[in-house]
Amino acid sequence: MEAVLVNVNNFKNYLGLGKKPDDFNDLWNKGKKEVDSLGTSYELKQVNLPSHVANFYHLYFTGISGARVHAQLVVPKNIEGKHPGVLLFHGYHCDSGDFQDKVGWAAEGFVSLALDCRGQGGLSEDNVAVKGDILNGLIIRGVEEWNPEKLYYYRVFLDTYQAAHILMSMEHVDEHKIFAQGASQGGGLSIACAGLVPEIYKVQVAYPFLSDYRKAYQYGPNTAFSELSYWFKYRDPLHKKEEEFFNLLDYIDIKYLAENIKAQVIWEIGGSDQLVPPETQMAAYNRIKSKKQLYVEPEYGHEYLPHLGDETRSFFIE
Repeated sequence: MEAVLVNVNNFKNYLGLGKKPDDFNDLWNKGKKEVDSLGTSYELKQVNLPSHVANFYHLYFTGISGARVHAQLVVPKNIEGKHPGVLLFHGYHCDSGDFQDKVGWAAEGFVSLALDCRGQGGLSEDNVAVKGDILNGLIIRGVEEWNPEKLYYYRVFLDTYQAAHILMSMEHVDEHKIFAQGASQGGGLSIACAGLVPEIYKVQVAYPFLSDYRKAYQYGPNTAFSELSYWFKYRDPLHKKEEEFFNLLDYIDIKYLAENIKAQVIWEIGGSDQLVPPETQMAAYNRIKSKKQLYVEPEYGHEYLPHLGDETRSFFIE
């Protein structure tokens, strides 16, 4: 597919399609109460890897529905006092990566917690049986239950909430200095997490996924949202349930959670992104009321965005 350079200034006032459900906050407050009832207990298994600066652990906790959820925990060696913490969220269908990836955070004094999304490439289990199919993606997992609490991302968003509180509860973590970072799906989860956890301090995201599903569907099946088109093609070709379908997905649209963010936010966009169209991203970015900054690299797509790591380093190293 030929890349098309997009001027994001065309979307500076765009808030997305659809309407926030009247009971949106009630749903998420209910979910947070359920997670709070589970507490912040977790299990650690140390991993024997050589390092002069870090110790490595598998961390497991029990999430909603009783799922065993996994994350990687990397802690600076000989840690004393309180340190900043960073939540790391991975891309679609991937996993939390290698422990090696987090050594740099430990070297700078951060305690990092990298979550594995349920049922994707990592060690977290997705133990909920639902009707329907996934048809190339997880946004639609649980749709045919027609209940927002059965949606896949309802559970994953609450896992981010639980992970944040586990990190904040750790002895050597400064609960007032919690960062969140991710790209694509990981960016979407970072925004969701910050919307659910107003104590999050700072957030850095690149081309976040999971926003503005109606508009994303209009871009067709050659995006990261392709499952939306496939669902209609194979499950509802006459679109008899189109309104009901998108009304349900509104409950897991990060553009509505973005409204609750208190953290400072850096948002990075590739202006030629064909997988997560910039228009869908701006629907969420424009709803953030806290301090924020947008970086755009017009010639780049859904890929490594050069120089931004150096450009934004002072955002983390204070």
